[in-house]
Amino acid sequence: MAEEAEKSIRVRKMFGAIAGRYDFLNHFLSANFDRFWRQACVREVAKRLPSGISRIVDVGCGTADLSLAFSGMGPVFGCDFCQPMLRIGAEKVSKKHIHPISLLGADALALPFFSESFDVAVSAFVLRNLSDMDQGLREMRRILRPGGVLGILDFGIPQNSMMAGLYRFYFQKILPKLGNLISGVNGPYGYLPNSVESFPPAGELKRMIEDAGFRDVEYRLLTGGVAVLLVASC
Repeated sequence: MAEEAEKSIRVRKMFGAIAGRYDFLNHFLSANFDRFWRQACVREVAKRLPSGISRIVDVGCGTADLSLAFSGMGPVFGCDFCQPMLRIGAEKVSKKHIHPISLLGADALALPFFSESFDVAVSAFVLRNLSDMDQGLREMRRILRPGGVLGILDFGIPQNSMMAGLYRFYFQKILPKLGNLISGVNGPYGYLPNSVESFPPAGELKRMIEDAGFRDVEYRLLTGGVAVLLVASC
């Protein structure tokens, strides 16, 4: 428990330190592929939903990019435990969205919502940062109604050996230096490649999601496996 609490505090401080440059760095360091990945998440989740307005929760919403992407489908509740990220997200959602977006401080391991209160639960680039991934998945299952849909987006490792080698070189040698230079903060962009390397592969993530109580779990490798998208139903 002490180790889990220590990781939560470390991750919160790290993201708080880079909040001001987070959006720019996401787009710049991913060559804008992160925008494509979020739209892919919206499309795949929408395929499993009936027509009409859905109630959506964005777990670990950060600066609310995924919340904004889903706002065309219904009201969105975005939650994150990093207040500096939420403040930036609040500025963005005040300017542009279709349905209401509400942002609140919350821990992904103990979501402040009633059970079976959402149609959709989504999360982008968050799961690998949780101190207890299984508990995070169980919480998302708890708050979803029967027939609800889960969408998880995160980084992966390309399956092609040549692409994987180039990817690791960029992730381990170039990205940390660029991230540190642009953000002005040492550490966070060295943590990123380490967290991705230790993250379970897509097949294991599929099993974890099934163990959390989801069914019909499917995954797609995006941009050659640089990102992985998992979609499941309740």
